Amino acid sequence: MAIDLRSDTVTRPTEAMYAAIASAPVGDDVMGEDPTVRRLEEVAAARLGKEAGLLLPSGTMANLATLMAHTRRGDEVILEAESHIFYYEAAGMAVAGSLMPRTLRGHHGALDPDEVAAAIRTDDVHFPRTGLVCLENTHNRAGGTVLSLEQTRAVCAVAHAAGVPVHVDGARIFNAALALGVDAAALVADADSAMFSLSKGLSAPVGSVLVGSAAFIAAARRARKLLGGGMRQAGILAAAGLVALEQMVDRLAEDHAHARLLAERLAAVPGVAVDLATVQTNIVNFRTQPCGLEAPAFVARLRERGVLAGARDARTIRLVTHRHIGAADVEAAAAAVRAVAATALAALG
Repeated sequence: MAIDLRSDTVTRPTEAMYAAIASAPVGDDVMGEDPTVRRLEEVAAARLGKEAGLLLPSGTMANLATLMAHTRRGDEVILEAESHIFYYEAAGMAVAGSLMPRTLRGHHGALDPDEVAAAIRTDDVHFPRTGLVCLENTHNRAGGTVLSLEQTRAVCAVAHAAGVPVHVDGARIFNAALALGVDAAALVADADSAMFSLSKGLSAPVGSVLVGSAAFIAAARRARKLLGGGMRQAGILAAAGLVALEQMVDRLAEDHAHARLLAERLAAVPGVAVDLATVQTNIVNFRTQPCGLEAPAFVARLRERGVLAGARDARTIRLVTHRHIGAADVEAAAAAVRAVAATALAALG
């Protein structure tokens, strides 16, 4: 069986999740009558210290519903230049939200509060109105790096001083909380809304939960319906989500340990390069430029050796640990990288 390091989205439900799905009480969620969905939304909101929650089919839809609920058409949204919302969500903010992105280059995914303050528009008829600031924690393309409490608070402070709300794309917020040794609620306490994924390291099959004030969630619920995200007997999904929150959060620390082990092994491989400072949670990025092989070709050769990886760009490969990856898998993956790099170096002469 292949060692699948493409993403933590490949995780399969646990036996406890399957059992919960089979026995979940259900109702029509669009009518507000699914008790398991309501329970998940309540638990999620309490877990992140917010008033209310909303279950959505995906993190992408949760982020888009957030953008639509917080803003008006024609607004500008400030976000990090390689954030998931900007980079991987099919321009939904422009297509469905009629919103304009204002990207700022961060450091390991973290925005500079002074640059955020400078980017917020003044009241001028020539300019779009700044409608929202978005943060990402952990930051995917930066390598799973975390935003600290202080970093988040500082950005929220300058945004709120200008009357601008802040959203945290916290698809892996529990990874960030474990890495920092703080409660996840503290990481989003100053933000106006936050989203987290159930279907990544938490191993649920489907779903993300958006949290915020009751008024915000009411607006997001309307946006969810507009986007086609209103579900009926969704309790079968919510049941798995409840198990995820109850049983799967603390074990994310194992994924972090395996990612660190993998990164350290790769750092010793001639022909590839790893920035160990960015390996803070369960994502490892490594560069293939030193061995002269482009990332897609490197990925193809890894596949031949039974390791599945993802090319982030022409020279960078992303590996993601999750509950199906153990220490033996890490060692085997590192050996495969070493073999591919050695072959490529030999071809360089």
